[in-house]
Parts: sequence; C-alpha cells; structure tokens
Amino acid sequence: MTAWGLCRSLPMHFGGAQTQRSLLNFSIGEDRIPIDLIYALAKIKHAAANVNARLKVLDIKKRDFIVNASIEIAKGLHDDQFPLRVWQTGSGTQTNMNINEVISNLASKANGKPLGSHKPLHPNDDVNQSQSTNDTFPASIHIAAAEGITKKLLPELKLLINAFEQKSVEWTNIIKVGRTHLQDAVPLTLGQEASAWRDQIAIAYSRIEESLKELYPLQLGGTAVGTGLNTPKGFDLAVAQEIAKLTSLPFTSAPNKFAIMASHDGLVNAMSQLKLLSVGLLKIVNDIRLLSCGPRAGFAELQLPENEPGSSIMPGKINPTQCEAMAMVCTQVIGLDAAVSIAGSGGHLQMNSYKPLIGFNLLHSIQLIHDACKSCRSAMIEGITPNQTKIKYDLKQSLMLVTALTPSIGYEKACEIAKYAHQKHVNLKEAAMQLGYVSGADFDLIVNPESMITPNKNN
Repeated sequence: MTAWGLCRSLPMHFGGAQTQRSLLNFSIGEDRIPIDLIYALAKIKHAAANVNARLKVLDIKKRDFIVNASIEIAKGLHDDQFPLRVWQTGSGTQTNMNINEVISNLASKANGKPLGSHKPLHPNDDVNQSQSTNDTFPASIHIAAAEGITKKLLPELKLLINAFEQKSVEWTNIIKVGRTHLQDAVPLTLGQEASAWRDQIAIAYSRIEESLKELYPLQLGGTAVGTGLNTPKGFDLAVAQEIAKLTSLPFTSAPNKFAIMASHDGLVNAMSQLKLLSVGLLKIVNDIRLLSCGPRAGFAELQLPENEPGSSIMPGKINPTQCEAMAMVCTQVIGLDAAVSIAGSGGHLQMNSYKPLIGFNLLHSIQLIHDACKSCRSAMIEGITPNQTKIKYDLKQSLMLVTALTPSIGYEKACEIAKYAHQKHVNLKEAAMQLGYVSGADFDLIVNPESMITPNKNN
C-alpha cells in the first residue's frame, strides 16, 4: 500500500515525499494536527512570501503563487490535504513540509506542471524561504492560540459572564440559606451567590487576556536556533508586521528569539490559564448540580431546563446533563494542562521537541471550553429558574439564623437556642422564648434575614 493509500479520502494529493513518509512512519492514533494551526502556518507562508519579495530575495511571480495558495488554504479550501498526525517529530517538521509541498503542488497544478515537479515553486527554496520549522511551527501555535482566544473563547466567556450577571440582578431579592461545609450557614441572596459565579469567570477572563501578551511576540526570523541564519536583513520585523495585518492582532517580533524557541513558557502559561478557568467552571457547575438536586429529596433551589429525559428506566427523571458535560470537559482540560506543563519543561538546549503536543492540547482546550460554555449557557444557564417556595421554606427552618443573636446574648446562649430548637423540633423564636433568653419582639427585631445579608449597610 502506498503512503497515500493510508488516506484514501483525499480526492487529489498535493502533498509530496515528506508528507508521504510521515503518513508511513507516524501512523499513530487518529489525532491530526489542528486545522487552525494549518491556517496559521498558511498565514506565515503568505506573510513570508510578501516580505521575501519586498526584500528582493523572491521573484514576484513566485510570491503571487505562494500567496494565492496560502489564501486558499487559510480559507479552508484544502483541509483534506493535511492528514498528518500529532504524534510526529517534536519540531513539527513533517507538518511544515506538508504545507510547503501542498503550496508547491497547488502552484504546479495552476501552471499545468506535473505534481511533484517543484515547478514553479520549490517547497524548501521558495515556500520555506527565510524560515525553519523551528521558528514557523511554534509561531503558528502562537498565532492559532491567540486567534482562538480572542475571536472565539473570550467572546463566549463574555456572554457567559453576562448571563450570570443577568441572573444576579434577577435574583437580588431572593434570600436563601447559605451553606459552608455543605451544612446550613447564615443567609445570603441567590443574586449574591450568582455574582460569585460571574466574577469567578470574569477574573479568569482577565487572566487569559493577560496571557496573550506572551503570545504576541513571534519567533519568525529566528530560523533554526534563533540567530536568523539565511534571512535577509529586517525580515523578522517585517514578517511580524505582515502577520499583524493578516490577523488584525498586535503580533510583534520577539526581541530575544533564543528564549521563545528554546522554551515555550508563554504557551504553557496560556494553557495554565485555561486550566484555571476550567477549575472555576467545574466548581460552578458542581454548585448548580447541588442546588438543583431533587426535586423532592434534595436542595431543589434551582430548576434546570428539561432538555431531555434523564433516564432510560426511571420515567420523568431529569438530570443536570449540561453540568455533567462541562465537568468532563473541565476535567479533560486539567489533564491536558498537566501534559503541556511536562512538555514545556522537556526542551533541550536550543529547541523544545514537544511542539505538536503543546499545540494540539492548547488548541483542543480552547475549542472544548468554548463549545462547553456555549452549550451550558444556551441550554441551561439562561433558562435556570429559582424554586422560591423551597428557598423560603428552607430559610424559615434554618437554625443558623441564630447567629444574629450572638452580639446580644453571646455565643454560648445562641448555641443553646439552636440545639434546643433542633432537639425539641421548634423554631428558633420559640426556643429563645422558652429558654428565656430573648423576648419575641426582640427576636423579630434582631433575627431578620433581610438585615443579615447586608449587615453593614446602615452603619
């Protein structure tokens, strides 16, 4: 079987010898290089061709062939020409050559030349001019990650923050039992509880946004080890400017290319911020799972949209499926972050040889979190409603309202009231009066849930 026989779905094969060798030598799993990374590489080829022509080291006609093919690839017109697996050489050389060969053969086809003839474009001499896989591949991860974060993930997070903000406002006046250690605690409002979810995501948003600062400096122009061997003067600055124009993002040329070619701390940091977001999202959906558990034998404070039957055997059962899907995504991303951290520490001297893994995990995580947030928001969060009957009932029964009496009668007597009420199955007011520690009128004045949620409001 030929190498391309491993990928029979391709209608016409524009990859060349190195693409074929990679298919034979690295037929490992089904994980392919993310297509967004391919699009980023295409933009690099586009930008490099423009700069090389401007600096008089590339013929104008060749530039146009490279640019035209790169634009087609970045538009998704040739996605089926990029079948290579993630699990290849640690530099990503096979993928860089895959796109070089595809661009070369697209130009050959456009000019009526045989595929593989390297006419009018040579994949190395022309398409890869002034470049090395060691600078283009990590730069493509920077570009794809920055685009994914700014144009996909952050806008969805903003919608999620807004959804929780709306719930926080809607639920401002709903006073409920607070819980610490999963035990009854002093009251708060459901709006205050939702505000915690809102701000936890908002803070994660800010962290992710801040991490972009380390993604914008690019390695391009560093070539093999960071020295810029075989590049014309000024290439690095000019190619970064071209990338900035193509993406509408503030990419720059890294002042020290040795640093971000030998290691990928900026990518590790970005992945870590996705992990922190996942930690927060996992906590939030677990809160929602608890508050909606029931409907008769649980907290049952929140009512989730009934999107689908929850059981194949128990009629009428509705499960928190969006919470569960989000929890699995968050758990997966936390695991992917661990792999990226190990990969980031695995560089040796002038190059880190875990680039495909880092790129795959980072871009996969961006996509997973984006999709999970969108699904969770639209299919659950926006449709959550409070069960005010249950909330009011639990608040009225709460023994922890006795905390408001502590400044007046002391901790020990307040504790005795709570225990007495629990043992005698009476409410706090009755217990306080029977023990003779406070009058009914004083109890009503002091133990007021509305004053307990904002105790310093009138001070």
